Parts: sequence; structure tokens; C-alpha cells
Amino acid sequence: MRKKIIVGTLLIGFLLLGIYLYNLGQRPDRAYPSFPLHPEKNAATVHDSIPLQDVVLTGNNWDGVITIFDPTTFKIIKKVSAMPDREERFEEIYSGLKRSLASGFIREYVGEGNDQLVDDMFTSNDGRYIYASRPSFADVVAIDVNSGQIVWRTQVEGLRADHSAISPDGKTFLVSASTARKVHAIDVSTGEIIGSFESGDQPHENIYSEDGKKIFHASIGKVLFASPNLDFLKGDRWFQIVDANTYEVIRRVDMKEKLEEAGFDWIDRAIRPMAITKDEKFAYLQISLFHGFFEYDIEHDKITRKLDLPIPEKNKNLSPGDHLLASGHHGISLSGDDKTICVAGTMDGYIAIVDRETFTYSTIKLSDDPKEAKPYWATSSKDGTKAYVSISGLDKVSVVDYATAKVVAEVPVGNHPQRVRNGQLRLK
Repeated sequence: MRKKIIVGTLLIGFLLLGIYLYNLGQRPDRAYPSFPLHPEKNAATVHDSIPLQDVVLTGNNWDGVITIFDPTTFKIIKKVSAMPDREERFEEIYSGLKRSLASGFIREYVGEGNDQLVDDMFTSNDGRYIYASRPSFADVVAIDVNSGQIVWRTQVEGLRADHSAISPDGKTFLVSASTARKVHAIDVSTGEIIGSFESGDQPHENIYSEDGKKIFHASIGKVLFASPNLDFLKGDRWFQIVDANTYEVIRRVDMKEKLEEAGFDWIDRAIRPMAITKDEKFAYLQISLFHGFFEYDIEHDKITRKLDLPIPEKNKNLSPGDHLLASGHHGISLSGDDKTICVAGTMDGYIAIVDRETFTYSTIKLSDDPKEAKPYWATSSKDGTKAYVSISGLDKVSVVDYATAKVVAEVPVGNHPQRVRNGQLRLK
């Protein structure tokens, strides 16, 4: 009798698992914004006499739209679909079991029930293209900004594409291949992968040095295992300095060791977003589950300071599992003079403006419920006087003046804005 109960329980368990996996692998019935294509306006028709225009790009991850706005007037100039090929891509995904289950997993556990359709993007030097990484499609595309068409598409290794960077000379696009433990370097003129370097589990942030000779990189590990008790399951989480020409790793650091050496023991070691000073002497690191940041002396390879930022009363009992993909705060930038730090207080519903020398700060409250606003990224303006902070829960970008620590403009963008980047475009 007992054996029958065990067998019956197992059969029911397998049945429920099968139903769950079947539903996970089904394509959701959702509508996405569409924009007409204009083949007659392709890059070949855009003459150099059309001036380059300074723009700000925002990638709206859940609707697959790139919003372009003016950095002076903050008015929206144009919206571009990051997935004019979406039907082809979705058909490709849902025609195979492995891809459909992987896509479903990304949708439900990373995208909070949404496909991740545009993560990061940069403009080409000639202003005719936008290069974008698309997580759920596991690829990078070059989009003709005037025609709206895809010029080339490059699939990454593994099942997901993530954070990116473009070299100062505009020739190389870096993209983290999340499940492949590596970062690809793509020639933007052809879309060809021309190099790569090894990372830890879930490669994440990429930043080029000012002179383009080095790459600062971090991997975040398996963020679904939030509990410190499951740290052994999270995998390798490293800070790396990489030679941008040879893609050889110059330095690899386990930041947990550096935190402990400095007397700042913390429950995780994964670096989320980071900001590097122009002289490359210091990095400001957001660590998984931490509400604040740490200062890392790059020259001397040691943690020197930390800043605990305030936790709202409603979040006092926030468990590790309640954090968004193990993020406490996710988004940090330095002003153009490296004197002020802007922090996106993701779980706490505020923006913090911090004096870099003294670590004194003020906060800008974004919502009564600290989890509603969900600020998710911070990028300094081209002139370094302002910060653009994506408020992913409220579908807008807040423009913060570093000098006054006040929001001077708000730009309504699209569904779940994440990365915000400066660029230049020739718009016909």
C-alpha cells in the first residue's frame, strides 16, 4: 500500500511538472507596439550633410521599443522598434523545446512575466544605426534608425544576451552572453564576432576605459538563489580587468575577499552596476542585496569605504528573496567632474545624490510604496551635469541635476525602461 502511495505521488508530481513545463514553453498572446518600416530611407540615402544630432536612447525592455529623446528639451524625437523581426524570432523560439523552455524561464523568472526584448543599445559613429542586445532572442542587432530595418543580426552563445558596451572608437560592440560565461566582441561593420573573453557565472556589466585599452567587467552569478545559505549554488562572481585588444584577463578579483580584508563583511560578492572614475583609480560598486555601495581602490586592489543608504520603514524586514533578482540598488553613475555620484535605489524607491568626497547624500523620493517606482539604471548626460535615471516601474526617465540634486524633467518612455545611453544620430 505504501509503495502504491509513493508511486502515485510521483506520478502526480511528474504530471504537474509536465503541465508546468508545457505552460512555461507556450508563447503568450500579447500585442506589442509596431512602427512602419521605410526602406526608401535606408542608410545609403542618408547624406553626410545631414548633421549628427545629440540624443538619449532608452531601451524599454518589456515592449521592445527604443525611445529617443532630446537631451536639451527632453522631448521625444522618435521611437524605434528593437524587434521588427519579432514574428520570425518568436516562431524560431517556439518551434523547439529547448528554446521555448529557456525563453519561458527568462520571461517568468527574469522578466517578471515579460519577455525581455531590448536590454542595451548604442549608436554608431556615423549616426545611421543603433546596435542593441535582445535578451530573450539571445542576439545583437544593428538597426537602421531611419528605415527601421535590421541590417545584421548576430546570435550569442548560450540562451541570453545582456549588458553591453561600445568601444570609444565605435568599432567594437561588447555583449555579455549570460548563460555561456563569456563576453563577445562584435565588429559593428559586419556583425561578426571577432573575439571573446571568459567570465564567471552570468556575465553582466561591461565598461571601456576612457582610452579604450581596458574593459572593466563583472559577473553576477545565479541571482535566482537569493538566500546567503545558498551561496554555494550561485557560482563564480568576479570583477575583471581585461585587455581590450587581446581580450586577456589582466586581473580577476573575488570581491568577497576584498570586503572581508577591509572589515566590511557582506552576504554576497556579486557586483551589479559600477561606476569608474576617469583616472581609473576608483570604482564604485553596487553589490547584490546591498542598499548602498562600496568604494574600490583599483590601483591598490582594495575596498576603502562603504556607504549604507537608507532603507524605508516598509523595507526594514525585506528578505533576500524579496529583492529583485538579488538587487538592492541597481544603477550608479558619476558626474562629469567625478565629484558626485547618482544612485538608483531600486528596491527603496528613491534616487540618491552623493558627494563623492564626504559621502554626504540627499534622496529624491519617487513613490510612496518603495517597490513601485523601481529605478533601474543611471547614466550621466554627455556634458556630465545631469543624470538620467530609468524609473522602470513608472515607465519614465527622470532627469536629475547634479548641482541641485533635484529632478528637472521627466520623460515618459515605454514599458519598463532599463538601460539609458547617450548617442548621436542622423535623422532623415
